[in-house]
Amino acid sequence: MRNAALMLGVIGGIIGMIVGFFSYAYTQAVDIIGEKAPEVLDQGVLEQVDNVGLIRFMALFAPLLAIAGGAMARSKAQIGGGLMLASAAGMYYAFHFNAFTMFPIAMCALGGVLAIAAVKPDEH
Repeated sequence: MRNAALMLGVIGGIIGMIVGFFSYAYTQAVDIIGEKAPEVLDQGVLEQVDNVGLIRFMALFAPLLAIAGGAMARSKAQIGGGLMLASAAGMYYAFHFNAFTMFPIAMCALGGVLAIAAVKPDEH
């Protein structure tokens, strides 16, 4: 179970990094377009998200939690599982559940549950 948690955490974190990169890039692009061509924002073509700071913070922090939790899943399974669950909760809170976030959220949550449930070391 620890190996599965490790893989789920790392893969969920990598996919979460992709989601985070595009989320951060979107907020930055809307800021730049708003400065250069504010009429685009006035026409409703683009809209800035409600909480830019939250999106930008979670774009970096949530995938890092998932990767760190996955890396810790073999040695300190309960701590790693907690980090993966915190990552899944952070991604859900910041990016909501949609077609782009369902896999990283589900992978991190499942990896966290598996890591927490792994009370005994894996048998070889």
